[in-house]
Amino acid sequence: MKKAGSTTNEGQIDAADALEFEYDLAEPPEKVWRALTVPELLAAWMMPNDISLEIGNRFAFAGPDTPIECEILDAEPEKLLRYSWREQPGDAARQDPLDSTVTFTLARTVSGGTHLRVVHDGFARKAMPAIAMAGAGCRLSLGLRAIGKPIAANAPRLLRAA
Repeated sequence: MKKAGSTTNEGQIDAADALEFEYDLAEPPEKVWRALTVPELLAAWMMPNDISLEIGNRFAFAGPDTPIECEILDAEPEKLLRYSWREQPGDAARQDPLDSTVTFTLARTVSGGTHLRVVHDGFARKAMPAIAMAGAGCRLSLGLRAIGKPIAANAPRLLRAA
């Protein structure tokens, strides 16, 4: 995992506002796209959901404490998927929902696989420590498959299904 920045209105990078992950996968973009956009396949590595890909469509992930409300902001098949991520804390005393954006960028590699870039940004500074801890254990802990690192505990089965 590496922290990345997001661009502010002034064009400066705010390194404390985003988490960025990059992976080279052996599977082609078509297969990775399905793993990101078919509800059953997405649920296998993320959470149960009712994703629908039309821009403006709202969907939800069944989070462990509360649903995570999302809206499709951009979808270019096999290339780009961006959606909002709004997580309202289950604790009624806290009324500071996590409003952020998740972006998946896919590019075909020379070998026919996929270079996948995942950026989750828009975190309030106060939320970053908790988000960094969650990101460290994210089930989408993909790695470089070519050097024998696991993509995720269930990824080989997931990508075969995609």
